Amino acid sequence: MTTRTALITGGTSGIGKATAELLHSRGYRVMVTGVSNVTGAGLPDGVAVVRADARSLPDIDHAIDQARDQFGALDLLFLNAGISRPGTIGSTDEKAFDDLFDVNVKGNFFTLQKALPLLNEGASVVFTVGAGEGIGAAMMAAKGALLPLMRSLALELAPRRIRVNAVSPGLIDTPVYGKLGVTPDMIDTWRQNIPLGRVGDPFDIAEAVAFLASDAASYITGDNLIVSGGMGVH
Repeated sequence: MTTRTALITGGTSGIGKATAELLHSRGYRVMVTGVSNVTGAGLPDGVAVVRADARSLPDIDHAIDQARDQFGALDLLFLNAGISRPGTIGSTDEKAFDDLFDVNVKGNFFTLQKALPLLNEGASVVFTVGAGEGIGAAMMAAKGALLPLMRSLALELAPRRIRVNAVSPGLIDTPVYGKLGVTPDMIDTWRQNIPLGRVGDPFDIAEAVAFLASDAASYITGDNLIVSGGMGVH
């Protein structure tokens, strides 16, 4: 059986790191990119780590070159890189807006474009879309812009049997909330609105990505898998 390969952007912490750990434990050869924790990510031996800023096309080229040199081809491209900026529409300036779209939209688009020659027939592409509660209008717009892009790409790549889907996390316990100044009391308030009664773990999202990459999801493309503990149900 051929060993599957995966490239995960934004893979040195949070959801990306959990996904790298899960896939590695299931026999994948895994490479992650990131700009933080690159030398101290604490990932398992055998997971390759490449420093790459998602907003930099030369960095993206470097990461794809590394994936080509080490793997030759890819079975999964998990486009998870993203940044967050808190605030309302009224408090968002041009720089914050441009930063959000450069990383969350442009970076993901060009990573996929440059990775296309490496994607095997039948490969899977997964976008992370959404950012839970309370992040701010500009952040949600930047991530939300990936949904129509994802659906368009699903149609474009279908002739190669490359499936393109998204996973939308709800409230997940990752370092991003601390960086945004979210307090434990705020998290607890949001948790009370989650039907399943708990904050999600990064491995909850990792399992969803692993499913979308698997043969069990071979008839799923152009879809958005919401993993929120039922947060959007009521």
